[in-house]
Amino acid sequence: MMGYRIVALYSGSRGNSVFVEAGDTRILIDAGKNARALCHALTQIGSDIEKIQAIFITHEHCDHISALEVISKRHSIPIHVTEQSAKKFDREPSAFIHKNLVRHESPEYEFRVGDILVSSFRTPHDSAMSVGYRLDIDTADGVRSVGIATDIGYVTRGICHSLEGCESVVLESNHDEDMLREGPYPYELKLRILSNKGHLSNRASAAFGAHLAAHGTRAFMLAHLSEENNTPDTAYDEFISAIADDTVSVSVASADIPTEMKM
Repeated sequence: MMGYRIVALYSGSRGNSVFVEAGDTRILIDAGKNARALCHALTQIGSDIEKIQAIFITHEHCDHISALEVISKRHSIPIHVTEQSAKKFDREPSAFIHKNLVRHESPEYEFRVGDILVSSFRTPHDSAMSVGYRLDIDTADGVRSVGIATDIGYVTRGICHSLEGCESVVLESNHDEDMLREGPYPYELKLRILSNKGHLSNRASAAFGAHLAAHGTRAFMLAHLSEENNTPDTAYDEFISAIADDTVSVSVASADIPTEMKM
């Protein structure tokens, strides 16, 4: 097989899903918004829900799982989730999703789907459990690695260890700190977002991006941008200024339309 393809179908507070294609292997990371929006986005990029072989969930917040019930009613796609996050679904024992759930007791697990070895790692966020993913992809040129880390309050040693050496990384760049502090959000919500279990700011994302670029990452996609406390240009400008390397590709995921990672 040759290479791989990463597409953020949509990314933001209204819904998140990342499509990964490697040869004949196709998976999703998260399935937010709704089934209609997800299927339409897949059609826009020349794929189809019938081709998806597995869905991996980062955590149980609605913007990452809200399409799952209808998808599970219509399709038998394995849905991988940590045991802690799966407890949210236990509140509705008759839900269709239960027939598709693959529950992992440890938040740090490995699972192979075709050409992709998926490895999870913990991320600090205000959910029952939150994880990111490292994807080690078999290609004709050897194993190539992709990291996906959104909804992270701060960069832990575990996150750093998991993402160092990844060729491509989908990384949260949620908010501009000044825009958030001066914006209309209630004080308690501002504190939550800024906390160690909230979301990664543009500044923190850019600093971590510079670290990863120094360890070999060649392509980034900035994700989970706040529509109220950020703009694509603001996030992009701070990120490329920190990296200061024009050989590194940086793209910004849209909240509404599919965005393919530039390689």
